[in-house]
Amino acid sequence: MTNIQYVTEASLKNLKTEMTTLQDKTIPEIAKRIDEAKQQGDLSENAEYHQAREDMSWAQGRVKEVEYLIQNSEIIKKSSDNDVVTIGCTVTVNINGKTKDYTIVGPQEIDPTKGYISNESPLGQAFLKHQVKDKVEVITPAGKNVYEILVIK
Repeated sequence: MTNIQYVTEASLKNLKTEMTTLQDKTIPEIAKRIDEAKQQGDLSENAEYHQAREDMSWAQGRVKEVEYLIQNSEIIKKSSDNDVVTIGCTVTVNINGKTKDYTIVGPQEIDPTKGYISNESPLGQAFLKHQVKDKVEVITPAGKNVYEILVIK
């Protein structure tokens, strides 16, 4: 079962750039470090060798992760229909007399400082498929909160 990863075009481009960098620069540089460390002799007490091996393991794991994300990504297409909250929408809500904006994005792009929340988060899931004037109830660690949807863009 594949798990679709929703991403923006910019995020997909960044993932592809990261993949190229890992494969064409990072991994060959680490391989060179491993080779140089091997030439120093006794590997059992060679800290540079062990660190380079750990770095290689991380880089190869990251390649697999990025590969998976690229293969299973779907670009978020902003809907021209602003009647219902969907992935890619920015939602203006009222909570406790304060107005906040949230943009619903895939889990790879969350950034709470910018108001980017995941479609898989409790808040993101609660907003999806709702309309302007809907009151959305969300249970958070701080307790129950009620968000009123003011604008969908």
